[in-house]
Amino acid sequence: MNMKLRVWRQSSPDAKGALKEYAATDVSPDMSFLEMLDELNERLMEQGEVAIAFDHDCREGICGSCGVMINGVAHGPMKGTATCQLHMRSFKDGDTIVIEPWRAAAFPVVKDLVVNRGAFDRIIQAGGYVSVATGAAKDANSIPVPKEDSDAAMDAAACIGCGACVAACPNGSASLFTAAKVSHLGLLPQGQPERYRRALKMVAQMDLESFGGCTLFGECMEACPKEISIDFISRMNRDFLVGAATAPMERGGGED
Repeated sequence: MNMKLRVWRQSSPDAKGALKEYAATDVSPDMSFLEMLDELNERLMEQGEVAIAFDHDCREGICGSCGVMINGVAHGPMKGTATCQLHMRSFKDGDTIVIEPWRAAAFPVVKDLVVNRGAFDRIIQAGGYVSVATGAAKDANSIPVPKEDSDAAMDAAACIGCGACVAACPNGSASLFTAAKVSHLGLLPQGQPERYRRALKMVAQMDLESFGGCTLFGECMEACPKEISIDFISRMNRDFLVGAATAPMERGGGED
């Protein structure tokens, strides 16, 4: 297959970016999207041009490193699929493919298709921990967990932190990401000591990072490669309200 690519090129965070056209020739339908970019980069370097910068690591849809807007859709046209899992058979011969970085105020462009997602790390640092006694591993059945809760916790823990939810949201909200991180701990017995404080702290950090507000538009769930439900946002909001009512000191950061 032969395709026309329009790729966002931006040499640095302060540089002015623009879409640049490239030809992708002899593309195998069995190639992954990132393998197609690899081949394009090899050709560019052979011609003495600067390779296109893009994030990647495991290439198995696990690490959350990859992620670009493909024809205006986060991760591309296949639902429940990360960019690294997308294959070129999802496109047609002669297609024009527009490739851009995540577009969000909280995700500044570093170079080309690479954005800084450090805001996600800071949200996790704000409350993504549990206060449990360390020591020898406990027997698997020593703390009973209802199957419904364990299943929901695993669904939330599937979040890979790629940022597609933010890029797809019209408001640039990180509520789905934050809700997944709040919920996978808050659903389990080990996460109960910080449950409500966690919601307060992580939501507060999310607001500090310049993410937009959530209006439950639902595009985040559609773009999520792990298809995480926006029901977790409602759960996070409930925990936040309980925390605000029962532990107001967590919001204020100290006594008056």
